[in-house]
Amino acid sequence: MKTRRDFLRSTVLGASAAWTVPMFIERTFGQLHEEARDLAIQPITGKDDTILIVLQLAGGNDGLNTLVPYADDTYHKSRPRLAKKEKDIIKLSDHVGLNGSMPFLGSLFKEGDLGIIQGVGYPNPNRSHFVSTSIWETADTSNHSPTGWLGRYFDNACPGADPTVGISFNKTQPEAFGAVKNPGVCLNSPELYRWIYGGGEKAQAEEFFANLNKPDDHDDEPTDGASIAMPAGGKVGGITGEGNLAFLERVALDARVSSKKILELASKHQTSIRYDGTPLARNLNLVSRMIAGGMPTRVYYVSHGGFDTHNQQLNSHDRLLGQLDSALKSFFADLKEQGNDKRVVLMTFSEFGRRVSENASAGTDHGKASCLFLAGPGIKGGLHGTHPSLTDLSEGDIQHTVDFRSVYGTLLADWLKAPNIKPILGANYPKMGLIG
Repeated sequence: MKTRRDFLRSTVLGASAAWTVPMFIERTFGQLHEEARDLAIQPITGKDDTILIVLQLAGGNDGLNTLVPYADDTYHKSRPRLAKKEKDIIKLSDHVGLNGSMPFLGSLFKEGDLGIIQGVGYPNPNRSHFVSTSIWETADTSNHSPTGWLGRYFDNACPGADPTVGISFNKTQPEAFGAVKNPGVCLNSPELYRWIYGGGEKAQAEEFFANLNKPDDHDDEPTDGASIAMPAGGKVGGITGEGNLAFLERVALDARVSSKKILELASKHQTSIRYDGTPLARNLNLVSRMIAGGMPTRVYYVSHGGFDTHNQQLNSHDRLLGQLDSALKSFFADLKEQGNDKRVVLMTFSEFGRRVSENASAGTDHGKASCLFLAGPGIKGGLHGTHPSLTDLSEGDIQHTVDFRSVYGTLLADWLKAPNIKPILGANYPKMGLIG
């Protein structure tokens, strides 16, 4: 591995950015420098333009108990123990309402700052956490892409951008960040990678990496969150063609060099807003501090796990949605206090929904389509798409009415202002009226 001093003097770009951005491998800085050298102006960054927050609800969120079709008799008959009563929801229309654990999102909807896309999924869906998460992360239903949808955005629409164009707070970099040139950075794992290299044993690192990306033999059992997918090309959220050890070395160096500096920048922001102590709330607090501190980041990625609710779902699902609601309430209040709320859109996603019928364990099993949220003053509030039928099912599951790549494409084009969507998503999908 190179020392920090080697990286600081490797290229002009590296030296000029050293005070705040992670030190990537030398060839990465060289590529970024070559792209930036001839630009007439510097690329737009999160310092002065729009920002997207991607929030993963890991494990397969039950869309039917999130956006509740309370007026549908089939819903109540299919879920004698789990169905939400009318008194337990926040009515949004004559047919659907929000789970009552989300009063802030209910108020956001009434203010026009929450969009709910109904029936989101993709053709020939997969019920595996591992595979379906990979499909959402790569935007490739064949599950063969070596890069992620956000990594391709960084490569194609952000030439010459800082390596911190994308920041993830996952335990490892998400597959969505996989890129040819600039895969963003992961800031939630400094201790993990220091531990890997603490003993100086590369074999230990190789074994750790192999275990990290091995599919669970019991993929249909409950988990705390989604599995980490290993795409073709052999990496998670890394640079295409990069070996496992090179990936670990690069991320380890990113963590060691950058986390302290970025945290120093984030610590400049003092807020009067109280955040809960959940991991999601802490991460969104840090995101808000980074935005206030002027980070050049365009995309932040955070996760909220535990949604694989096979057993005794009722209380655990309500608790998870309540934690989500509380964290988002603090986050958007913080952004408003800063004056940055109009620059931020937050999108939730989950790898799949749950079955229409409850199971024998008072839970729900892996399904297909679900709902997702878009939040922020910049979005067009209301219900988007058509709520799927609960009787016209596919193998016991509701069928999707909106392809998730239409949501991605709309955000890329209308919010992040990507000039060309096809190289990012592989095709041009029908745009939706999601941005106000």
